[in-house]
Amino acid sequence: MNEIKCPHCGKTFEIDEASYAAILKQVRDDEFNKELASRESAFNTEKANAVTIALAEAEKKFSEQINAKEREILELRTKEKANETEKQLALEKAMNESKLTIERLKNEIEQKENEHKFTEASLKEQHEKELKTKDEMIEYYKDFKARQSTKMVGESLEQHCLDEFNKARAGAFQSAYFGKDNDASSGSKGDFIFRDFSSDGTEYISIMFEMKNEADETKTKHKNEDFLKELDKDRKEKNCEYAVLVSMLEADSEYYNSGIVDVSHIYPKMYVIRPQFFIPMITLLRNAARNTIDYKHQLEVMRNQDIDITNFESNIEAFKDGFSRNYDLAKRQFETAIAEIDKSIDHLKKIKESLTKSENNLRLANDKAQDLSVKKLTKNSPTLAAKFAELNKE
Repeated sequence: MNEIKCPHCGKTFEIDEASYAAILKQVRDDEFNKELASRESAFNTEKANAVTIALAEAEKKFSEQINAKEREILELRTKEKANETEKQLALEKAMNESKLTIERLKNEIEQKENEHKFTEASLKEQHEKELKTKDEMIEYYKDFKARQSTKMVGESLEQHCLDEFNKARAGAFQSAYFGKDNDASSGSKGDFIFRDFSSDGTEYISIMFEMKNEADETKTKHKNEDFLKELDKDRKEKNCEYAVLVSMLEADSEYYNSGIVDVSHIYPKMYVIRPQFFIPMITLLRNAARNTIDYKHQLEVMRNQDIDITNFESNIEAFKDGFSRNYDLAKRQFETAIAEIDKSIDHLKKIKESLTKSENNLRLANDKAQDLSVKKLTKNSPTLAAKFAELNKE
């Protein structure tokens, strides 16, 4: 049994377990429902407030994001507009530069075409002048050779070159020598030798010249190469640096008519020229050789130094040879004297030994003489002992 006190009247009464449990359950359910309703109401209120706050925060955040996006869109639109303006300006600038470049190239092309036309016209005019000059030169030499005998053809070319040099001698070759090669001691000779000298007399250029010509009606035509070997031989024998063949042979050869022909691949420092290049060839080689004067002076000094050194070395060698020869003679004489001294020493040793032996013999003889007495002399001779006894008495 359980007792229950009434909260209004304060009366206590007893009830069984089942009733007590029913009443307790009723009380608990009622309190639970009230608590549940209260908590549900509080939860709903809290939920509503949280939703309201969350909505407010989300709305604020969304509004901020919208504002940021709007600002970003505005910036992008501004940049895009600026880029479009910049692109437009760059495009206009590039178009203007292209137009200027096109105009400049057109002007350059036009200028090049004008220059090409002018150059072509100048070359054509120059070529025509050269052809005219060559034709005139050919006609001149044909007429020149037609009026000469076979012997006079060659001699006239030599005289022509000599005259041309004499014309230029006073102005361009004041210190130079140019004359006939008259030395045929080696079996051959050239036609002319050119030598030029510096202010101190040092030779800095030398050229051996050979002049070759022949009449047009000559049946056996010579070639320039037929004379190169002999010319090189003459150059070496006459101690010349260069060799030049002044030739009118092979008149139709474009190779030799082109100007100064270098044939150094056949023989060193050798050239073949036409007569009109005679003075220019000398001038060309002379001017090129002038740059070597200082080197030749240095070479000459070195040669002199080499000669001095050679003489010094020769004197040293001569002194060494003479000294060696005198040393050998003195050595032999010294050895002979030493040998003679050794012989004398041996001889003196023998004399010394003989003298030593004589001294011993004399000492022994003296000892024997000192030991000599009458008694000993008469020891074995009674007669002499008696005679000495009588003498002693007397």
